[in-house]
Amino acid sequence: MDSVTQFALGATIGAAVLGKRMGPWKAAVTGGLLGTLPDMDVLYPFDDPIDSFTLHRGPSHSFFIQALVTPLFGEALVRLFETLKNQRLRTYLAVYLIFVTHALIDALTVYGTRVFWPILPDPVGTGSIFIIDPLYTLPLLIVMVWAFCLRSWSSGFGRALTGALIFSTAYLGWGLAAQQVVQARAATLLSQAGIYPERLLGSPTPFNTLLWKVIAVDGQGNEGRYINLYIPLLGGQDSITAYVHPRGTEGLGRLGCLEALAGSGEASEGGEASQGGAVALAKLAEFSDGFYRIEESGGEIHVADLRMGMTPNYVFRFAIARETPAGLAPTAPERRPSERSAEGDLDWLQANLTGTPMVRTAEAAALADLSGPVMVAEAESVAAGC
Repeated sequence: MDSVTQFALGATIGAAVLGKRMGPWKAAVTGGLLGTLPDMDVLYPFDDPIDSFTLHRGPSHSFFIQALVTPLFGEALVRLFETLKNQRLRTYLAVYLIFVTHALIDALTVYGTRVFWPILPDPVGTGSIFIIDPLYTLPLLIVMVWAFCLRSWSSGFGRALTGALIFSTAYLGWGLAAQQVVQARAATLLSQAGIYPERLLGSPTPFNTLLWKVIAVDGQGNEGRYINLYIPLLGGQDSITAYVHPRGTEGLGRLGCLEALAGSGEASEGGEASQGGAVALAKLAEFSDGFYRIEESGGEIHVADLRMGMTPNYVFRFAIARETPAGLAPTAPERRPSERSAEGDLDWLQANLTGTPMVRTAEAAALADLSGPVMVAEAESVAAGC
């Protein structure tokens, strides 16, 4: 989740557990600062942009590592605040809860979090809440600001704090339940069209949990495609729109060598740049759990994570190879920026949220009718040779 949400959550947890002992404002400030600590791993100097992307939310978000460091931070608080000297167990509990809840809400986003590292090193990510969701964050922000204004505990503040935490927790549960509903609706609609995707993932569109995007990855090679289905949770089947796009996995020529390396996880020979391109593709393919797209732009080969961003504006897109007179040459990975939204997206989002289906301009050319044969938009030709 975003930094504001993490600070607000840490502040409310701190106020709930320690507010009566050290005062609401001190507990909220302390909890907010602790709530931002796990994200300090962004300051670690990773080897390249791919590692920075795939290894973020690593050990600092692990329940086990957080348990190990809790006594260090807990003891520091006990020694710093006189009112906590006889509250060691409660203080340790508050620290651990702040760390764990940070990791838990991160694990509910599509990015994923290594909450069980190093025993289970793969990230856990449900994708059931958007990284910024005002309905989740606002109640926490309100009680946090209230806490900053209080020097002593009050029963009214206690009730509001409890209500905010109950509401925000229930909202997370709502997101998990809604995700299962939209994924089931998407699977049913696709099966009626004779499509049985290899992978299916539903996640909310920006800032809400009423309009969902379900990505279906279908086929490999010449048939490689993915389908974006936009499903209003409160709408009927006629309110669902679908867009079919190529994944860029067609052919064995230009992309074949790199695609094969992604599947095997092995690096090709030919120096650091060659290994960088091959390893980069393998890392992204694994991290995205197969929800990735390969595309050509400006003489470069890009790989994008389909889960984050709206087609064609992917949040994470990396150049891993370039075109040369001798063919395709893998390169050290570099992140390529893209716009966060496309023209007309705000109107499209508002229309679909209010129950009026609207075609998304940025994907209009790929609009599909799932009642008949589903065709994918023609992909760019792929020249032979790596």
